[in-house]
Amino acid sequence: MGHKTDPRSLRLGITREWDRVWYASGEEYADYFLEDQKLENFIKKELGKAGISRVLIRRRSGQITIDVLTARPGMIIGKGGQDAEAFKVRLQKLTEKNIQLNINEEPNVSTCAVLLAENVAGQLERRIAFRRAMKQVITKALKSGAQGIKVCVSGRLGGAEIARTEWYREGRVPLHTFRADIDYGFA
Repeated sequence: MGHKTDPRSLRLGITREWDRVWYASGEEYADYFLEDQKLENFIKKELGKAGISRVLIRRRSGQITIDVLTARPGMIIGKGGQDAEAFKVRLQKLTEKNIQLNINEEPNVSTCAVLLAENVAGQLERRIAFRRAMKQVITKALKSGAQGIKVCVSGRLGGAEIARTEWYREGRVPLHTFRADIDYGFA
């Protein structure tokens, strides 16, 4: 068996910060953890079309601050912020706590691994050739400033009866260097 680790969690505190910032002890910990999972799943399910790359949750006494990084913030905000306010009310009903919702635009859409992975998965669902989808994402990322990229797809590729895994790598992807800014996405 391989000993593979998520490259983001391996770099916590070095080049990356936590997505959840709060402290709890005892039973509160489990409640907060489950509430965070419920919030993130709800946000990704409801706003999936907006290209959500990251959901940051910070807790202070009685208040939850949620930062949503998205490729298309206009889809969430709506005209004059109406949709964002309605969504905030739905989140408050879900948790029964005071919530502050911040919607931010993802600064590097074409180098964000989560968005690129969703892009490839969407193309595979639309039956586009997998090699073309992978190479398209690789060129897009390298043109927008990434030093390297590795893309892996697996399953019954091209309608074959036997599942297999294919991957391409361009540039440098230093997985053993902790200071390297490595992003990871799975879809």
